[in-house]
Amino acid sequence: MKKTERVNLIMRYINNRAKFTISEIQNEFAISRATAIRDIQEIEAMGLPLVTERGRAGGYFVLQNEYLPAVHFTPDELRAIFISFMASKNSQLPFLKNRKNIAEKLIGIAPQTQQDALVEMEKLIFFDNTNPYNPSILELSDAAPAILNTIISQVLEQRHLEISYLKPRSEEAENREIFVEHIYNTNGIWYLDCYDVGKSAKRNFRVDRIQASKLSEKNIKKFVKSEEKEIPNLIVRLGNSAIQRFKRQHPFGATLQYLDLYQQTAKIEFYIEEKNQRELDYVMDWLLFLGDDLVYEEIPQILLENIKQRLKDRLKVFEKIEKVDFQRKST
Repeated sequence: MKKTERVNLIMRYINNRAKFTISEIQNEFAISRATAIRDIQEIEAMGLPLVTERGRAGGYFVLQNEYLPAVHFTPDELRAIFISFMASKNSQLPFLKNRKNIAEKLIGIAPQTQQDALVEMEKLIFFDNTNPYNPSILELSDAAPAILNTIISQVLEQRHLEISYLKPRSEEAENREIFVEHIYNTNGIWYLDCYDVGKSAKRNFRVDRIQASKLSEKNIKKFVKSEEKEIPNLIVRLGNSAIQRFKRQHPFGATLQYLDLYQQTAKIEFYIEEKNQRELDYVMDWLLFLGDDLVYEEIPQILLENIKQRLKDRLKVFEKIEKVDFQRKST
């Protein structure tokens, strides 16, 4: 570390403390006692007022904390701070009264050219179960896969990408054309939630298996818009548990509309092709996967009947299990 950089860091270190010692500076910056003393003397010469207290419990006291210039973040540092704050949405934090106000202030300190990107990142990146009680997860490094920064920057510019993806137990990577819906983290692993153009299906790709990524020169936006229908016939309100499951899996084109500041309730609305049995089966399984924390405002009748029949079939399976269990106990 260069001297000027070290001195600047020491200034910020001591400016945030009412008292410090030479030993603390030595340990924090891994420097000798002589070097620490010279750096402190240089900082005093710059105008930061320090008072020395001699003796075994002595040290330095900072008189005022108003000599340092305002902190300036690089674009990547600001993105890292904002994403870290987003990651805490699943946690209850002390001193927190209004998360929205803090998010607005973080956006406010960004230059005008970066503000739109931060707002878009909040819509793009999801965190689910980011702090599970799992020793293997707790030992993970803070560093995400190196290619994730590249992918986020690309997606903020254009959602349509071409990636080179290495499947599990495969030696050669495949080229895939995708349209990214969201980027999410669950249990310490980053994923892309996207539409696989070549397979014409929804897919999730692990970021750490992506070998390369670039902006696609093709225009998929017209295709995506053609798949959207103007009048939704499925409208559902989701509670918090259903929202978390939605983030793990949802049909292509379905998006959350949050109904409160803390993002504990949301609404989804989209169109289902009632004559497409394959689509009906998929949506039926997905709605059952979301659980009971749902309120249906509108649902196609055929889909409702299919769900009822599926639940009846499941009940019959459990009834058979109960009969078998009763017979075993009676024998």
